[in-house]
Amino acid sequence: MPADLAVIGLGHLGLPLAQAAVAAGIETVGYDTDPRPVAELAAGRTPVDGPLTPSDVRRMLSGGFRPTTNPTELGRVRTAVICAPTPLGPDRTLDLSAVGEAARALAARLRPHTTVLLESPAGPGTTEGFLRTILEEGSGLRAGRDFHLAYSPSRLDPGSRTHGLANTPKVIGGLTPACTESAAAFYGRLTDKVVRARGPREAETVKLLETNFRHVNIALVNEMAVLCHDLGVDLWDVIRCAETKPFGFQAFRPGPGVGGHGVPMDPSYLPHAGRTPGHPLRMVGLAQEINGRMPQYVIQRCATLLNEHGKSARGARVLLLGVTYKPDHADQESSPATEIACRLMDLGATVSYQDPHVLDWRVRDLPVPRADSLYEAAAQADLTVLLQHHRTYDLQGLAVKAQLLLDTRGASPAGAAYRL
Repeated sequence: MPADLAVIGLGHLGLPLAQAAVAAGIETVGYDTDPRPVAELAAGRTPVDGPLTPSDVRRMLSGGFRPTTNPTELGRVRTAVICAPTPLGPDRTLDLSAVGEAARALAARLRPHTTVLLESPAGPGTTEGFLRTILEEGSGLRAGRDFHLAYSPSRLDPGSRTHGLANTPKVIGGLTPACTESAAAFYGRLTDKVVRARGPREAETVKLLETNFRHVNIALVNEMAVLCHDLGVDLWDVIRCAETKPFGFQAFRPGPGVGGHGVPMDPSYLPHAGRTPGHPLRMVGLAQEINGRMPQYVIQRCATLLNEHGKSARGARVLLLGVTYKPDHADQESSPATEIACRLMDLGATVSYQDPHVLDWRVRDLPVPRADSLYEAAAQADLTVLLQHHRTYDLQGLAVKAQLLLDTRGASPAGAAYRL
């Protein structure tokens, strides 16, 4: 059966898009080369750390959603959206291998008049350079003449109850004006507002700016957290007061590190054929350095707290609460919890964890013991560290039960715990 849409990549980007498309009545195929998420979805289950619930998946299937590993399905659609992951590689460049694999699978079956969209995080120049070349060479068709090509940065806020795809403006930038309008016609079926960028480079740079904005501001408030602790100032009260300013300020809050799929990008590391700017974004590099130091700072605070209460980190029982990167969400992508656990183990501490969204957690390929009873585990631990504030945690009650509680999120009542 032909379909209106193929979503290529059934991960944290592709599944919410497919869900919105099915809800809008769009015949949708979900394609992935990995058979595991496809099998889980076909059985009505959500993949591990997936952004949807099993009931979400069942509604999609009943609405006609078809997950598949068969690439021939890609030749039967009017619109194809590439949502492949682009993690940072060891050289700090975005790894485009999954995007390239998706593009080659699509190119071999690309038909004239198809609209091809890229939503994966990508540096400026990726769509009209890297992606366009693969599609044209693999299909024999010309982008902008035989098929439409555009970029649209993903703006998902996983787990948000207020911001979804429908009420979040969608930025699009096409290779030609006709490409932009074709992309606008598609996204206009899913969202209330479409914002047209001048071209794909501008749309790609929107993602660059938005991601770096988050990391730079988190770095600023993380530095303020260290400074305020040294000065004996209550940072959380400072933020509470500062955010009453109705202009020129947006509140960010510190934490044990920065997780998530949106990685900061410096154009100095973007490999697009000699068009790299000559000047790095020094603020972004500094933000990465500051945020990267936060797990070690948490370890220092842990060791100090234990020492002040007559205990050593070696042999201490440490309970970590919340090992995901985002509250009330199962995704562990780049969560600082892993590095913190590793550093505690290196100090000789015995580490356990509790997280209602993560039933199995491995560090260095070894399982970390999971506490079934939160209060009992906190009472037995020498130190309990709140790394992520899930809604189910009763911090007032936890503060009473825990021998020592370090709150890295400022979520506990004033005076109930030691704060970052």
